[in-house]
Amino acid sequence: MSQIEQHDTHVVVLGAGVIGLTTALKIQEEAGYTVTIVAETLPTDPKSIKYTSHWAGGHHVSMPSESDPRKADLEKETFKVMWDLSAPGGEAEGCFLRAPQTEYNIVEDKTPDYLTFMPDFKRLPSDSFVSVLGAISATTFTTVNINTPVYLPWLLSRFLARGGTIVRGSVQHISQILEGGTQIFTPSRRASQQVDALVVCAGLGARTLGGVEDKHVHPVRGQTVILRAPWIRFGRSVVGEGGSITYIIPRRSGDVIVGGTRVANDWYPVPRPETAQDILQRGLAVCPELASPEVRAVRNSTVEDLQALIVEEGCGFRPARTGGIRLEAELFDVPGSQGRKVPVVHNYGHGGYGFQSSWGSANVALELLKQAGERK
Repeated sequence: MSQIEQHDTHVVVLGAGVIGLTTALKIQEEAGYTVTIVAETLPTDPKSIKYTSHWAGGHHVSMPSESDPRKADLEKETFKVMWDLSAPGGEAEGCFLRAPQTEYNIVEDKTPDYLTFMPDFKRLPSDSFVSVLGAISATTFTTVNINTPVYLPWLLSRFLARGGTIVRGSVQHISQILEGGTQIFTPSRRASQQVDALVVCAGLGARTLGGVEDKHVHPVRGQTVILRAPWIRFGRSVVGEGGSITYIIPRRSGDVIVGGTRVANDWYPVPRPETAQDILQRGLAVCPELASPEVRAVRNSTVEDLQALIVEEGCGFRPARTGGIRLEAELFDVPGSQGRKVPVVHNYGHGGYGFQSSWGSANVALELLKQAGERK
């Protein structure tokens, strides 16, 4: 037997979005585990409505959640990791942009202290923002904006460089992996390493994945417009009930995400033109600086001035879950094994906050995995 077969617990992670990649990396860092990711879509694939993480705006701005009190701690933990990763000269600096952020609230801030841990946090005087879409309060701080098309492949390459394995495959039921391992996806069907644990990071797929079929999971459709505006090096959001409704997110690349929408159970898979127009109108009201400096030097900017700056329009399905993130473990019987049980850890249902809770939830998933292994 090889050293891996003798000593390492083989863990399969289902899903290669930001939650799956981060969770796989975190487990991989723990001695005694070898990890395989099984996914139908990978970060290096063309953008697809099936893969939510590509479409994320990707700034780390926490929002309170009465339905999921764990969320705040997960996001604080994740921010610390991302702040370190974004440090000047670090290996992942190019994935991030540290930038000043202003949050304008148009509803009463019921939990005014939830962002005080952010660098450079302060509250703005009321006479400095009264013209911004009816805001009644505002705060500023420094955050990290994540260039998701760069960060996701960086996570994948880091996982592979540390000895991880990627298998492309479509899983209809978790019993397929528990019984057959990853060789069910290979033409030769050669014997593969036994699966000792499974981690489900299936996002919206958890709604239909056999053995999970979580009907609390549902899409929250988000639509955005990406502009080429490298002169924007600050973020702004207008926050209503339930989260940001208009946001400006600059990336290190010079692209700027302008959003957005937040509509539950809307399955329409491509951008709506009328929605894109509305997004640009709201974005310009929040941030007149979106228009080029040359235009602003001679006249007031208009939505038409932004049309020439459009790089892409997009939409994605945030994998939300009624009741909040599912982070728990259970034991599953392996079909045909005469009583063998395998731990299955669930880490999905992050909605629009997957990037900013990714490292925190990965830490919880690892602890659940270790505890479940002890109960076997």
